[in-house]
Amino acid sequence: MGIKNDRWIIEMATKYKMIEPFEPRQVRAGKISYGVSSYGYDFRVGNKFMIFSNLNHTIVDPKNFSQENVVEIEGDYCIIPPNSFALAHSVEYFRMPRDVLGICLGKSTYARCGIIVNITPIEPEWEGHITVEISNTTPLPAKIYANEGIAQLLFIGADEVCQISYKDKKGKYQGQTGISLPRIEPEKE
Repeated sequence: MGIKNDRWIIEMATKYKMIEPFEPRQVRAGKISYGVSSYGYDFRVGNKFMIFSNLNHTIVDPKNFSQENVVEIEGDYCIIPPNSFALAHSVEYFRMPRDVLGICLGKSTYARCGIIVNITPIEPEWEGHITVEISNTTPLPAKIYANEGIAQLLFIGADEVCQISYKDKKGKYQGQTGISLPRIEPEKE
C-alpha cells in the first residue's frame, strides 16, 4: 500500500482514461497550478458555482436540502462572501481503479488566503466530477478562479482490492456530473 507517483498517474490516465481531460504536466504560468504533480493530480474547478445564501431564511438540512439555500453563478471567477461557503465541481471527470482510494486536499495557495477545500475521500470504483466544497473562513470576500487549480487528489494504492467498491454498492453519487447537492436515499420498506 502506498501513494502513487507521477508515472503511475500518467499511465493510468492515458491508458485507462482515469482522468479526463488530463494534463500530463504542471500548468503554472499566471495560473493557480493544475495537472500532474509528484504524487498526485491538481485538478481544476469548473465555472459553475452555488453560493450559500440566507435570502430565503431556510435551514441547511442534509436530509432535506432546499435549492433555496444557494444562489447559482457561472463565470470566470466566483466571489464567496465573508464567512460563507460555495459548492463547485471539478473540470476533470475521474474513474477510480478498484484498488485505489483518492484523498482530496485543498491547495496551499488558497489555504494561505483563508479559503479551505473540504478533505474528501474518493472511493474505489467511484467515477464522476468531484463536487468541491469551498469555505471562505475570512471576514473578507474571497475570489475563486474557474478553470484553475483548486485541490490535489492523492491516489493511495491498496495491497488487495476491496471486497465492496462504491460501484458495487451503487453509491448515490456514482457518475455525477456538475455540482451534486446532498441527498439521502429513501428508506426501503
